[in-house]
Formats: sequence, C-alpha cells, structure tokens
Amino acid sequence: MSKSYSIAQAKNLLGRLVHEAEKGSPVELTRRGRPVAMVVSVPEFDRLTRPRRGFAEIYDDFRRRFDLVELDIDPDEVFAVPSDASTGKDFSW
Repeated sequence: MSKSYSIAQAKNLLGRLVHEAEKGSPVELTRRGRPVAMVVSVPEFDRLTRPRRGFAEIYDDFRRRFDLVELDIDPDEVFAVPSDASTGKDFSW
C-alpha cells in the first residue's frame, strides 16, 4: 500500500518521499484529492517500463536451456486442448 501526499505536502517533504520510494514504498501524489502521479524507485520504474516478452519468446528460451526429454515433458501432452463434447445448454427466446 502506498502512502499518499498532496503536491503541496510533497514540496516540503520531497527528500523523505524519495527515501521512501528508494526503500521500495511507492508514494502517491494528489491534486485536489485525486491521484496524479507516483514516485517510485529507479529499479521499480525500470521493471514497469521494460518491454515484456511474449509467451513464444519465453518458451523458446526455455527450450534452448532445458532438454524436454530429460525433464520428461511432452509438449503435445502439455499443450493438448481437451475437446468438449457437450452441446451446450438449451435455451429459447
């Protein structure tokens, strides 16, 4: 849970707020009671803004690093989609 300060309060407490963010506690800044900005540490900012890798890229990395046969993993079994033989529910208008 982040602490919340008005921009007016933050002007007087900037050093303290930066220390809170550095320690891993994000700080919310408000204007007229509404959130308008966050103060976060550089590592947290980097984590939030770095490009996200897609599933295919992560899976390919996994396949390069590990031998699926050695791990006794069968991709066809893992990714098999069970078929649903039900016809669904009856309904009428």
